[in-house]
Amino acid sequence: MAEEERATSSDANQFTLRDLVTSDEVREIHLTIDKQWGPLQQSARQTAAIRALWGHVVKDPLADVLAGERLLQGMYEKMRRDRMSNAKEISGVMLAIRTLWFDARLEAAIEAFGGGHVQLVLLGAGMDARAYRLSYLKNTTIFELDFPDLLQLKSDLIKQAIASSDNQTGRLTVSSERLIHVPADLRKPNWLQMLTDSGFSPGTNTVWVLEGILYYLSHDDAMQVLETIGRALEKTAHTVLLADIMNKSAVSLSNDIYQFYSDWPDQLLPRFGFCNVKVSQIGDLDANFGLLTDPENLFERRRKIPRSVDIDPLDGSPCCRLYFVEATGSPLG
Repeated sequence: MAEEERATSSDANQFTLRDLVTSDEVREIHLTIDKQWGPLQQSARQTAAIRALWGHVVKDPLADVLAGERLLQGMYEKMRRDRMSNAKEISGVMLAIRTLWFDARLEAAIEAFGGGHVQLVLLGAGMDARAYRLSYLKNTTIFELDFPDLLQLKSDLIKQAIASSDNQTGRLTVSSERLIHVPADLRKPNWLQMLTDSGFSPGTNTVWVLEGILYYLSHDDAMQVLETIGRALEKTAHTVLLADIMNKSAVSLSNDIYQFYSDWPDQLLPRFGFCNVKVSQIGDLDANFGLLTDPENLFERRRKIPRSVDIDPLDGSPCCRLYFVEATGSPLG
């Protein structure tokens, strides 16, 4: 089969994989991942699979390679069934919107700094590929902090992509000024010191990104992460925090996987020195991106119910919410 016929597609009637994704080298790396990674690390591949299969709106040339064949096929089947049944929400739409929201707010934060060098810290970076896909990061230093084995296997996959025939034009290059991997465990309190040892400068404007990470942590560990960032505010020039946080009802759906929650992140973050906290929900004007076309979709209904209400009065189900949170901070508050 010709290479151009094997591009991953989100089309409901077609699903093919690039030769790179099915190559022996890439398959071997993902086999190692299947054997060694736990649920937290595996969630990074699931997110990459969604970016790949929502490629008509999320442009990520590495997503399919980082996801791997098995997760791509599994997610595709979920999306296909949703389309066949005329579901009001297609699988993966929530994470596609989440990706677009973080991309948009990150670009706005960098513009708001008014020029100059910016640090971007991706905590629990997972299979994030922003360093390769967002051109507006050219004046940034990106720190990707995550488990050592995850960063190593991710690097191995990216090396395969760069060396492949798909990349003959050299389009897979780091768009930021620098990309620095920081092998560290967020659950251990020394992660900020490890970040600093890797070149993080407290005096530089900084964007902290906590995408898809806080709710996997215990309450104590998540609070430790937020408190540590809060202490860094005392020395950092200007800071923007971007995070997604589940409410209690959402976490309760799977207590074996999800742990930390906050029903009121706009009240939580000021405790750590942040101000101007803005909370959005999927379906809001800044968190829609034209992907929720059915007016009766679940997200649209939930956002109209007051946040203080735990049970949906229409069907008696828990009001599960994923909050997108943006906050600012500076040494002067």
